[in-house]
Amino acid sequence: MTAILGAGISGLSAGYYALKKGLSSPVTIYETSNRIGGWIRSERFDADGYVFEAGPRTIRPKGAAASNTLELIEEVGLAEQVYPIYSNHPAARNRMIYAKGKLNMLPSDLTGVLRRVDPFSKPLFLAGFKDLLTGRTKTILDDESMYSFVRRRFGQEIADYAVSAMICGICAGDAKQISVKFLMKRLFEIEQKHGGVIKGLLLETIQKQKREKDPQKPAEGLVKKAKLENWSIYSICGGLQTLPNKIAQVLTENQVNICTGVKCEEIVFDNNTVKLMVDGQSQRVDQIISSIPCYKLAEHVSEQHPELSKQLAAIPFVDVAVINIRFKNPNLQKHNAFGFLVPPIENLPILGVIFDSCCFDMENNTVLTVMMGGAWFDKWFGSDPSEEKLLTTALKYVKDILDICEPPDSYKVHHLRKCIPQYVVGHQKRIDAIKHYIQANKLPLGLCGSSYDGVGVNDVILSAKLCVGDLMNRC
Repeated sequence: MTAILGAGISGLSAGYYALKKGLSSPVTIYETSNRIGGWIRSERFDADGYVFEAGPRTIRPKGAAASNTLELIEEVGLAEQVYPIYSNHPAARNRMIYAKGKLNMLPSDLTGVLRRVDPFSKPLFLAGFKDLLTGRTKTILDDESMYSFVRRRFGQEIADYAVSAMICGICAGDAKQISVKFLMKRLFEIEQKHGGVIKGLLLETIQKQKREKDPQKPAEGLVKKAKLENWSIYSICGGLQTLPNKIAQVLTENQVNICTGVKCEEIVFDNNTVKLMVDGQSQRVDQIISSIPCYKLAEHVSEQHPELSKQLAAIPFVDVAVINIRFKNPNLQKHNAFGFLVPPIENLPILGVIFDSCCFDMENNTVLTVMMGGAWFDKWFGSDPSEEKLLTTALKYVKDILDICEPPDSYKVHHLRKCIPQYVVGHQKRIDAIKHYIQANKLPLGLCGSSYDGVGVNDVILSAKLCVGDLMNRC
C-alpha cells in the first residue's frame, strides 16, 4: 500500500503516476483541508462570466517539465479545454514594472533592447557588454544570490529593476537571498566554467552544433500543438482548478482513495515499512510520498529523525496576500498587458498586479489580482492583518497606479500563510543532504512538491513523476 500526504497538484500527480507505473497498491491520498488542489484555487462566477484565481493561473508550455505537464493534461482528457495565450497576444508581449513613480513597459523585441527605455538609464544591450568585459571570478563560487550574480555580470540597474522584480513574480522573494545556482543553474554554471554568461552561451552553442545530435522523440499531441501554434502560456477553461479536479476524478475512477478533512498525526518508520496515525486510526503502509510543505513533514519526523527534520525545517516560507477584484465596467483597464511587477527598491507593500481580464475572456468585467507581502509581509502587515487592511491597501495602489477610483463590485481577500518556499543561497546543498539522508537510512519515503525542486506547476508535477520513479527503483 502507498500513502500520499497532500492533495495539492503535486500529491494528486503523484497518485496518478503511482497508478500509471504500478507502485504498490492500493493508493490512498490524505488531505488535511476539506478541498483538493492545494494553492491552485479557482472560484467561478458563471452567471457574471468571470473567474477569481487565488494561486497559479497560467502554465508555461516550453521545456521538458512543461512537455510532461502537457502530456498529463492530454492523458487525463483535458486537451480540448486548454486555453492558450499565443506569443503575439498582448498578455504575452507586454510586461510592465512600476518604478520611479510610473508604469514602464519592458522591451519585447530587439528595438527595445537597442534604445534606452525607462526605468533604465542606458540601453539594455550595454549590460551585455558589461558581462563580456567583466571576465572570470577570481575564485570558483559554489553559489550566490540572484541579485549578486546579476549585479556582478550585468550591472546594478538590471539587478534592481529587472531581476528583483522577476523574483517577486516567481516566488514573492528577495533576490538578495534567492539562490542563483538553483533558479538559474545553467547560467551560473556556464559563467563559472567560461568566465562569462554571454561568452559561455556562445561557446556552448557552437560546441552543441559540432556534436552529433542525439535523435529526439518527435513532439506529439498537445506538445506539438503548443510548439506549432507558438503558445506563450496557457490555462484551462473554467480556471486552473479544473486540472486537479480532473486528475482527482481519474484517480477515483481507478480506485485511488482521496480522503479530505483528515489529519496525519504520526509517522513512524519501522522495518522498511511506515506506520501512520491518521485521525486516531493506525495503519501500516509500504511507502509514503509526502507532498505537504517540508516544515509540516519536519514535525512528523522530528523525534525519530531529528537531523532530517532540522534540514526540512530550515527551508523558509513566506506569506502572500492575494486580492481578487472585479468591476462590472469592462473599460477601466487602460493598459493591454499581462500586468506589472514592483521591484523591492520602490519600497511598496505590493508585489504586482495581474490584469486577468486582459489575459482571459471575463465577458463585460475588469478583473485584477493584487499580490502583496511575500518576503516583506511582516514588515508591511504584521503577522495577522485583517481582511479590511489587506483590501484597503490593495485598492489604494490600484487607484494610485492604475487610476481606477471606483469601488469594486466584488472581491475576495486571501491571506496565504507560508505558501511559497524560498530557495535561499545553499538550497541545492540542503536538498542534496535531505535526499542523501533518506537514501542512507533506507527510508521508504518520497518527496515531491514546491518545497524542493521548483515552485511552478510544471516543476511540482514533474517532481511527483520523478519521486514515484525513484521509489520504484528503491523497492
